[in-house]
Amino acid sequence: MTTFSNEDVKYFADFVRIGLSEEDKENFSAQIADLIESVSNLKDVDITGVKPMTHPVAMINVLREDEPKDILDREVMLASAEDQEDGLIKVPDIL
Repeated sequence: MTTFSNEDVKYFADFVRIGLSEEDKENFSAQIADLIESVSNLKDVDITGVKPMTHPVAMINVLREDEPKDILDREVMLASAEDQEDGLIKVPDIL
């Protein structure tokens, strides 16, 4: 079993610059030790024949093809513009 001591908790707490009481250090070291033990139990799981997973959800080619489409009628769009010239919308000068 891997141990995670109060000194380890203090080291990481100091590293991320958070203050912990002695009680917090004891609680966190016990919780982390339990977590490490739980994760180490995964070594006993038989994964024979299980393919490596690269993504939790099987998704292939979920993006549509990037094909240009006329989604607006040009004349309708230009008709809604306040000012236009030669088929282009005129906007006020910014600078």
